[in-house]
Amino acid sequence: MNNLNDIEEDWDDPDEEKEEPEVSERVERMRMTTGKKQEPMRIDKFLMNLVEGATRNKIQQALEEGHIVVNGKTVKSNYKVRSLDEIVVYETRRPEVHEVLPEELPLDIVYEDNAVMIINKKPGMVVHPGCGNYSGTLVNGLAHYLQKENIDTDALPRVGLVHRIDKDTSGLVVIAKNEQAMSNLAAQFKKHTVYRRYIALVWGDFEENEGTIEGNVGRNLRFRKIMDVFPDGDYGKHAVTHYKVLERFNYVTLIELRLETGRTHQIRVHMKHKGHPLFGDSTYGGNHIVKGTVFSKYKQFVENCFKILPRHALHAKELGFTHPATQEWVQFDSDLPDNMQEVIDKWRTYTNGMTRQLKEQLNG
Repeated sequence: MNNLNDIEEDWDDPDEEKEEPEVSERVERMRMTTGKKQEPMRIDKFLMNLVEGATRNKIQQALEEGHIVVNGKTVKSNYKVRSLDEIVVYETRRPEVHEVLPEELPLDIVYEDNAVMIINKKPGMVVHPGCGNYSGTLVNGLAHYLQKENIDTDALPRVGLVHRIDKDTSGLVVIAKNEQAMSNLAAQFKKHTVYRRYIALVWGDFEENEGTIEGNVGRNLRFRKIMDVFPDGDYGKHAVTHYKVLERFNYVTLIELRLETGRTHQIRVHMKHKGHPLFGDSTYGGNHIVKGTVFSKYKQFVENCFKILPRHALHAKELGFTHPATQEWVQFDSDLPDNMQEVIDKWRTYTNGMTRQLKEQLNG
């Protein structure tokens, strides 16, 4: 992108946690500090004469999308510039469009008919080409698999993907095999009638057994490849996550999550905002010891768990929706990956051992 006219909101999937962001990191275009004698003036008017090629509409759009920051905070068009204000103007670049090349890749197909496919995505597989991942993605594998059915695989990024999940998130993804199915499923996601149940292992012990997290999710104002929560609602997109405790292991907790909306990294960023980052999540601070003791045996135990599960502990376990062709309710379930289940079992054993030791001490 070379001018403010090219600033645009990222494409928002029809309510599902998405793959890694497909835009390059936001870059700083201009930084300035107003003079000591600066008279109050609307920021859109003030910047018109300073940003090359900008119009008032372009500047207002950039303000709306959070690309202009004053004193470290986003502002609206009616903000009045004052003396010694630090103003930073950012810009982003559109992702390059790459041809999807069919590749023969292993696909765990849970269900398939003429309208939809349900795939149990393995961890480590990117869903959609982009951000340096232009081969080995789920879409590349689908392009090869669907060739035999004479489906227009060039339309896969637009038609086939109803929703996405992160590279290191495992679990169920629904694929539409024609435009009618795509339109129908997209409408169900938009109306929040699709049932999606995730299982996660997170740091810390919850005070309550269940609850709801609400907070707009948007790109971090400094680091554009990660997301952040904006509780006041002035920036980002409305996001709602419901959670329920399944099992407590003192320092980590096994929970289920249901998405009411689906923003980029929604579960991961909502859990961090709640103070319970996902176990092993390197992006949001879960890949080191967040809760626990200072004993070396405990540190070694956690490190062993990280080695077994070198990613964040999140699995899209259940997916249910009204079938776009039959109009009947269908629901699918997938087992946790072996390494995620192994780590959960290790924490259960570790916690039970601590409980036994405590009882022995009290009885002794």
